Amino acid sequence: MTKTVLLASAAILVMGGAASAATHPSLVAHVPAHHVVSGVAPGSTTLYDQNGNDNGVGLVSQNFESTFDAYDAQAADDFQVPSGHKWKVKEVDVTGVYFNGYGPATSVNIFVYKNKGGLPGSLKTECDNVNIANDAGGSFTIKLPKSCKISLKAGTYWLSVQANLAFSQGGEWGWEGNSVQTGNAYAWQNPGGGFGLCTTWGTECLGYGPDFMFALKGKDATL
Repeated sequence: MTKTVLLASAAILVMGGAASAATHPSLVAHVPAHHVVSGVAPGSTTLYDQNGNDNGVGLVSQNFESTFDAYDAQAADDFQVPSGHKWKVKEVDVTGVYFNGYGPATSVNIFVYKNKGGLPGSLKTECDNVNIANDAGGSFTIKLPKSCKISLKAGTYWLSVQANLAFSQGGEWGWEGNSVQTGNAYAWQNPGGGFGLCTTWGTECLGYGPDFMFALKGKDATL
């Protein structure tokens, strides 16, 4: 299937704006996000930052209630730990937007994958039901608890942030796109097939992107 056809298919699912009478989840929102810049905690530093260049498009990355399990989706984007460094990630900042409702998400699931051929590979770390320290209309400051240990040596990894939010109670959460590509283009998957696209990780199945907005903060141990 060509990208043109895929974009046409996705357009049918578009429900832009915050409020909607949608009866089932949609794929994308054409809504500029509220970008929040948070300070760096004492003893930490900004490890990685591509939290800018808003392209005005949010792609759903959400764990829905059981009624809509077929629509559960994950978005992911890659980042690189430089040679000679080891990162301990303590905070994840992600820019996003609510649509088809106003939220809020009850929590988020954080995943870090190893890179495999330019897509998320084996799972390195999963932290479920992490509290959101600050939610500015879908832009999250996520301070990782001590139980969520993300320690990364040099290499390429993929971050996935998935909002826990019931569609019937708060609509949807979309991860806002970054118009500038750094490294590989973003990846997205919908294993249950509710959207009819990308049942496994793919980068060209939606046609939006090329990247997402996020930053990582923590400690950098130079080796």
